[in-house]
Amino acid sequence: MNEDPGSTNGPAHRSWWDRLGHLFSGEPRNRDELIEELRTAQVNGLLSNDTLTMVEGAIKVTELSVDDVMVPRAQIVSLPVEAPLHDLLATVVESGHSRFPVHGEDKDEVLGILLAKDLLKYFGKNEAFDLRALLRPAVLIPESMRLNVLLAEFRLTRNHMALVVDEYGGVAGLITIEDVLEQIVGEIDDEHDDEEEPVLVQTLADGDFSVSALTPIADFNDVAGAHFSDEEFDTIGGMVTSEFGHLPSAGEEIAVGGFLFRVTLADDRRVQQFHVSRAPGES
Repeated sequence: MNEDPGSTNGPAHRSWWDRLGHLFSGEPRNRDELIEELRTAQVNGLLSNDTLTMVEGAIKVTELSVDDVMVPRAQIVSLPVEAPLHDLLATVVESGHSRFPVHGEDKDEVLGILLAKDLLKYFGKNEAFDLRALLRPAVLIPESMRLNVLLAEFRLTRNHMALVVDEYGGVAGLITIEDVLEQIVGEIDDEHDDEEEPVLVQTLADGDFSVSALTPIADFNDVAGAHFSDEEFDTIGGMVTSEFGHLPSAGEEIAVGGFLFRVTLADDRRVQQFHVSRAPGES
C-alpha cells in the first residue's frame, strides 16, 4: 500500500523532521563542522594547542594515502645483497637509518629488510658473513592504501617499514611508521637529525619583525619591547590565534597590544609565521 502524500507519518516527512532536529541539535554534521567545533573548544580553553593539533592530525590521516607522504624511490637508501660487509657498514653509518631494503640485481628485486642492529654481532669477530641470513620479510603495499589502514597494519604485524609498489610491481617508494605518526603529532626528530637552533624572531630592515608562532611570549617581549602577559599563553601563536577566535589563514591580520600581526605562513592545522609591525600611532 502506497504512503499517502499528505500523511505526516511517511518516510519523507520523518526524514525532514530528522534533518530539522539535527540542524538545531548543535552537533557537527560533517568533518569540517567537527574541526570547527574542536577549534572553538581550543579557543575556549577546553583543548590545548597540542591536543587540537593531534586530533586534527588524526582526522587528516583518514584522508591521506601512502603516496602523499612516502619517501620517493630516488631517496631510498637500499643495500645490494652482494655488497661486502665493510661497504654495508659504511652506508649504514653514513645514513643513520635503522632499517634498509636489500635488493638483488636491481632495486625492484627486493629480497628483504636489514635491521642495522643485526650487523653488530660481526664487529670484532671473524664469522662468515651471510647477508641473506639476516633479512626480515619485506612488507609490500600499494600507493593507494589509506594511512589509517596502514597504521593499523603496522600495529597488528609489528612492522615499522613498508615498501610501496606501483601498478607494475616496481618499487615506488618507502614509508615508515614514523612517517605516519608525524602526520598526527608533527615532526619527530631523532639523534641523527641535524639540530639547528631555530631563529624565532628576526628584526627586518624596516624595523618590523618576522616571528615564528612558536616564539615564547617573553622572548618576543624582550626583542620587540612589548609587554604581553604569558600567564595564559606560552607562545605568540597561541596568544594571537586566541585573539582571532579561529584558526587564521595566511594574509589575515589583527591588532593586539599596539602591534599588527599578519599571518604569513599557515596550514590547515596551525599558524606558523607572522609579520609583526607596530600598529599605526604606536612608536
